[in-house]
Amino acid sequence: MLRRAGPRYTRGVSFILALLAAAAAPASSLPAGTQTLSADHEDRWIPFEVTPGNQIRFTMSLEGRPVSAILDTGVSYSVVAKRYATAQRLRVRGDAKADVIGGSVPVGWIATRTLAIGGLRREGGGLAVADLPATATGSATAVDLLVGRDLTADYALDIDYAQRRFRLLRSGRTPFVGISSPLSIAPERLVYVSSVVLGGAELRPMVVDTGDGSAVTLSAAGWNTARMPRRATTTTVSFGLAGPVVSEVAIVPQMVVGRTVARNVEVRVEPSGGFSDKIGVAGRIGSGFLQNYRVLLDPAAGQMLLAPGPDADKPPLRSTSGLLLGIARDRLKVLHVMRGGPAAAAKWRDGETICRVEGEAVTPAYPTSPLARWSAGPPGRTVALTLCDGTERRLTLASFY
Repeated sequence: MLRRAGPRYTRGVSFILALLAAAAAPASSLPAGTQTLSADHEDRWIPFEVTPGNQIRFTMSLEGRPVSAILDTGVSYSVVAKRYATAQRLRVRGDAKADVIGGSVPVGWIATRTLAIGGLRREGGGLAVADLPATATGSATAVDLLVGRDLTADYALDIDYAQRRFRLLRSGRTPFVGISSPLSIAPERLVYVSSVVLGGAELRPMVVDTGDGSAVTLSAAGWNTARMPRRATTTTVSFGLAGPVVSEVAIVPQMVVGRTVARNVEVRVEPSGGFSDKIGVAGRIGSGFLQNYRVLLDPAAGQMLLAPGPDADKPPLRSTSGLLLGIARDRLKVLHVMRGGPAAAAKWRDGETICRVEGEAVTPAYPTSPLARWSAGPPGRTVALTLCDGTERRLTLASFY
């Protein structure tokens, strides 16, 4: 399986589900269950890791068994992996379709007895069932669950990215000082939504999506509405549950979320007729943006609270190689050659594989090693890359957007 390789710039794997909202869906068949918070819920922090695709990955309990999960406020109904349901011999009911990045996917559902996340426990209820490939999480290992709006929206979701932990609180709690932005649940799509101001234009609704590893993604119409001064752009790729999507990417000097003024924001622009257009939103605010803040998401109280971290306005790391790479055990695979970059000029192609960088072998530890920094290294540096067929190429890095 592929996972993102290289520095924080290459947020190459992102996804969103607007599950069950636009199809002949099992949503009406999903029993709601009964949710309760424990008396000590404020102390029940859930530790997490940030995946190579910038998602929040943690462990929870389903039917008394530990399962891996991603916190995904862009999902209307929480989803269990079809692979997991099959392995546990769970009865999958229904036959529907759901809109996702890259197209649509088949969806069913299962009934559940108990699940628990930190101080939250649910008795009864159900989960949607869909394929959850590892590529959609930006990790080498697939997860068992996506935890979505149906489990979290009645509570205040306190996400402490700096300490790699989150918790569920009663709605109305404000555990830290931050800048407030509007937040609600979209009545049709049933996902978290807010708005942004870009280039003097207010864009809404913007899905607030902890499961999307990108910073900010806009529809083509949203980008045109913003009327930004002409900016250098290139291309990038995202991987949804239904496959890859190529979009434009630029760095904008300023964007306003509520009363939070964010600077140096990476913005992706989907092609016309893309996922945002399909589900009727202006775009998405993803974890690539949110991770620069401590975040409180409390749609029942109508607010998103953002407390900036030390890197909130730091310019995002830009590729100087023009290669977006994934790692498959002992090799890097070219996922996308960015338009106008050094790799494009050198005729690199999608699908090519690299086994050595500067003579050093690629290993599974590559994404977090200093070696991975080469792809956004200083302009003018020449890097020796050995393809897996033994061919050696040299790539000179350059600024190109």
